[in-house]
Order: sequence, then C-alpha cells, then structure tokens
Amino acid sequence: MAAKKKVAKKKVQKQADIAVVGLAVMGENLILNMESKGFTVACYNRTTSKVDEFINGRAAGKKIVGAHSVKELCKKLKRPRKVMMMVKAGAAVDAFIDQVIPYLEKGDIIIDGGNSHFPDTIRRTQYVESKGLLYIGTGVSGGEEGALLGPSIMPGGSKKAWKAVKPIFQKICAQTDAGEPCCDWVGENGAGHFVKMVHNGIEYGDMQMICETYQMMRNGMGMSNAEMHKVFTKWNKGKLDSYLIEITRDILGYKDEDGKEVVDLILDTAGQKGTGKWTVLAALDSGMPLTLIGEAVFARCLSAIKDERVTASKKLKGPQGKLKGDKARMLKDLEQALYASKIVSYAQGYQLMRAAAREYGWKLNNGGIALMWRGGCIIRSVFLGKIKDAFDKNPDLDNLLLDPFFKNATARAQDAWRRVVQSAVELGIPMPAIGSALAYYDGYRSARLPANLLQAQRDYFGAHTYERVDKPRGEVFHTNWTGRGGTTAASTYVV
Repeated sequence: MAAKKKVAKKKVQKQADIAVVGLAVMGENLILNMESKGFTVACYNRTTSKVDEFINGRAAGKKIVGAHSVKELCKKLKRPRKVMMMVKAGAAVDAFIDQVIPYLEKGDIIIDGGNSHFPDTIRRTQYVESKGLLYIGTGVSGGEEGALLGPSIMPGGSKKAWKAVKPIFQKICAQTDAGEPCCDWVGENGAGHFVKMVHNGIEYGDMQMICETYQMMRNGMGMSNAEMHKVFTKWNKGKLDSYLIEITRDILGYKDEDGKEVVDLILDTAGQKGTGKWTVLAALDSGMPLTLIGEAVFARCLSAIKDERVTASKKLKGPQGKLKGDKARMLKDLEQALYASKIVSYAQGYQLMRAAAREYGWKLNNGGIALMWRGGCIIRSVFLGKIKDAFDKNPDLDNLLLDPFFKNATARAQDAWRRVVQSAVELGIPMPAIGSALAYYDGYRSARLPANLLQAQRDYFGAHTYERVDKPRGEVFHTNWTGRGGTTAASTYVV
C-alpha cells in the first residue's frame, strides 16, 4: 500500500474586523485600542514604510495586519468591510474615498474619523451612498491618550451602517462610572461631525475662560504658580471637576529638569486648527448668539499678533494695579464666575445644535450627547451629568439656563460673577469670554432689548421696515423719517 502523502496545510490568515488608514498618533493608538478589546485590525498608510515600522514595533505580536496597497487592505477584511480613515481633513479624505471605492462592494462602510467639516460629510455621505456603499462621519475626541484608552466617539451618516460598527465603537470608547459607553448614534449625514465641531467650540470656550481666571490670579492677585496649582487642585475636587481643570493643575505644578516652571517659558501666542472658527461661522449662518465661543476664537487671534501687542503695551495706558481686598473671597468668586460662564457656554452650544437639527432634519438626542461627552473627550466633566439630567427631564428644553438646576446655579453665582467682571475692568485685565457670558445672560433674561432703536435705524437709512408692539407679529411698517423718503419700503422683511 502506497504511503499517504502529507499535504502541508496553508496557513489561513484571519480576516480583520476593521481597517484603519493613517498611522499618525491617533490612528496608531486607535488600532492598539481596538486590538486590546479583541478585534483584529488591518492597517495601511500612504507611506508604506510606516506600516512596516508599526507592524514590527508597537504592533509586534498583536492581532494587527499590515497592507501595502488599498487593494490588499480590502482583501484582508470581513464583510461588510469597514475602512476607517484617520487622515487630515480636506482633499486627502476625498482622494482616499475615490481610491478605495473600486475595491468595495454593496453594503461596505467607509468611516471618516478625522475632524472634517460637516458640510463635507453631508456631501460625502450622499456621494458614497450613490455608489451603493455606506458612510460614517464620526467625531473622535480625547487626543492621544483617549484614542489609546477610550475616546468619546460621535458617529453620524448612513444609519444602516451603525449596526455593523456599534459593537466595535461602543467597546473601544470611554465608559462612564456607571459603565455606559460614551458613544451612540448621533444622526444623519453630517450630524456626527457637527456635534464634534460644537464640542471643539465649547472646548475653545472652556480653555479661554480658564486662561482668563489664570490671568486674574497671576496679574491681578500676584499669585505664584504653586499657589494657583493648589487652587486648581481644590477646584478639581468640586463642581468644576473636569479634564481641563485637571490638566491646568498639572501644568501649573510642572517643572523641567532645571527646576524651571515650564508654563512661564511658553510664548503667549495660541494656535488653532479651525474647528472653533467653523463653530462660530455655523452660528452666524443659523443666527444663533454663540458669543462666548466667538470671543474665545478672537482671543486666540489677538494672542497671535504678539509683536503688535508688545509695541502697543509701550504706548497704550491703562490700570496695572493689584487687587485690593480679600483674596480668599476673590478666589471663591472666580470659582463661581467660571462655573456660571461654563453653563452659558454649554447653553449656547446646545442652542446651536438645536438650530442645526431643525435646518438639516436631524433628530439629535441632547441628553445622549451629554453622555457621550462624559468620558474620554477633552471637555469631559462631572458637570455634564447635570446636562443629561436636564434633557432627560425635558427633551424639548429651549435653553439650559431655563432648567431648574442651572437656573438656580446661575442665580447663586450671579453676585460673584459680577464682582469678578467688575474687578477685571478696574484692573485692566481682559476677560472677553467670562465677560461675554455675563452679557449673554443679561441679554437672554431681558424681556426688552434696544433692538427697537436698531430697527428704527435700519428703517431710517434703508427702508427695511419694522414690526410694532401694538400690532400682530408679521405685520410690517415703514416710516418716512425725513419727509423726503416717500412710502417705498423693502419688499422683504428681514430680522
């Protein structure tokens, strides 16, 4: 009897659950996060040498497979294929979409995890769906550490794609203390990237308000970094408990190898990537008063003209004294002012999201958004639990300031808030964000604003017409203010 021939079994490589394209900091860390949660991940980078470096380095011995072409990458994936881009927003996203489409089949999913502008995501969703594929534009927040250990993830786009990516996204995202995932479906087409954009705008506001508080402590109260470190340590155990307060505490206590306090060595010119500006532009387009975030963006612009400011500092005069009075009381006032201003920042952000939901037909879950921001992201804080409670109680809440908890919180903080802004004015310390937050609060609580005079001015020089308090809304009038203008008025009333 002839001996049986041994046939060598070809080793079949396990197909990957998802692919990540782009091996910069966020891409690499997301891949490692996914693999640590039990998923097999395929990776690709335009510069293919980075793939080899990653596979032989941080990914060595893990369930991570590399690919040297888009075609090879797609062959390594289970159906429906899930390809997640972690590339620079803009043209690179469009280019990769066109590059990957030929290797995908009906029902496969393309995911953009970068900071894309939401109108681009609306357009891309429509384009990808026209090819029989599905598209997700998702915000990913938390930076390098969040990507590795659990970010906040805000997906939107083709609703049919959610079922396929939900098990991955909700396993790799941050979790609240109660074990709830900081990720849920946001809404159609560009909703995920819109919510991430607003998140970043609120982030701009939070950072600016903390910086204004720091300047009051440093310049107005003459406090040392060590003293401020202690204050922020205390605040991070109370109602201001948040990631940004926590890192501010750490920064103020950090010294380099020479014993120098690093924060004092950093040039006072702030950078920005554009998401704050996008938030403000979206607010202008929708007519929403996003005053605080607007001031935060402009504060960065003002910081950038450093040379002009140095010149101006030698020519323009103003108060430069130190705070006289009870420093302990001022610190308590600052805590209250920062807290109240933070409430306004979120109130404005949610107003913008509500307006966008109406305009684009999105069904946003406002309480769910607050939950997504509870962990992993840059603006995570204890405070967000109260926002979720507010929208759980009243999903149709017009403004956070009208919720009983936040109404009472701002009422309690109001006197301290005003003292802080008054002191800043007297000392010549700019507080554009905290000051604008108070101005918004006073404007929002005003039953009558001076816009009646503004409408009269518009009608005087441009015959733009106006409404009257003693007539039904929608009925418009024009006055011949000079006696020379006649009765002709604008055909469309715009307010």
